[in-house]
Amino acid sequence: MLTRAVLDQASKLVPAARIAELDIVRHVDEAEKAGIRSTPTVIVLDDNSTEVFRAEGIPSLNQVLVALAKAV
Repeated sequence: MLTRAVLDQASKLVPAARIAELDIVRHVDEAEKAGIRSTPTVIVLDDNSTEVFRAEGIPSLNQVLVALAKAV
């Protein structure tokens, strides 16, 4: 999956980043709570669990890196 490849690259460049994958079929309540309406959806949260970035679809590596910078 292309999204997973982008996130893998980001995690290599930013080892402190914590990446979690949510199976929305198994975790419908969590997906609804997060406002996930389509897949893939990438959400970046800061240390206070505040959303700083959301991409519905495949984000670019640059988008993810900028979002991670905003999260710290």
